[in-house]
Amino acid sequence: MATEEHASTLWQISHFERAHPQAPRNPDRPTIVSSTLMAELAALERRQDENDALEVLAACVRLQEPALVYLRVAELVWPVTVFPAQMLYHSPRPLTEAADAALARVAAMAVEPPGLRPPGQALDQRAAADDSVYALAPALWRLALHGPRGRLLNEIGGTAAYRVLRNPKLDELPLPGALGAAAERLRRESASLKQIASWPGMSVERAARLLNALYLNANLMVSRSGAAARPEPRKSLFGWLSGR
Repeated sequence: MATEEHASTLWQISHFERAHPQAPRNPDRPTIVSSTLMAELAALERRQDENDALEVLAACVRLQEPALVYLRVAELVWPVTVFPAQMLYHSPRPLTEAADAALARVAAMAVEPPGLRPPGQALDQRAAADDSVYALAPALWRLALHGPRGRLLNEIGGTAAYRVLRNPKLDELPLPGALGAAAERLRRESASLKQIASWPGMSVERAARLLNALYLNANLMVSRSGAAARPEPRKSLFGWLSGR
């Protein structure tokens, strides 16, 4: 478990690796996080996605499990405590202030139980300081659009069609250019990843990023059947392979 100092400061990577030598996803230590989250992390490890920050945070959000996630951002390790039920997170700095170049290489280094509780809860754990607690939605949005993952999250991949549930502008989340037009169109019709990628200004990667961002902000309906559902395109050495 991280100490109070460790949970409130940024670490140099070398310092983190010396102070945190044991990988948190060790199957011999199931009490590190809840059994449900541990199972999700083990599945990510089997798919070699254990360092995928977006997948790790998506697992926390999907299971509504708070967790302390150590993220490598540029040459520093940021301790980020996520509170999905409240859609908040605690961090020494807001993730939305990280440069695009740093977000493009962000990685999950470790996952632990939260050493903090969200503001307003009467628990024995110490509360997160209000001035270090931020809205989770903008951080997930920016990480989905600018982070290293350029393909669909595993949870929403496969054969599917997608539709937007509400106007993203109501959430005050930025959707510049073609992304905004695609989201608006998805409010009116369901479409597969391949179809969205063919719309003006879009591509498979841009479409996947948009869908990931919408999903993580509870603004995406995923249909596994119906006329619009299609297998997602898959990437080969020669580029994207079309779905049927």
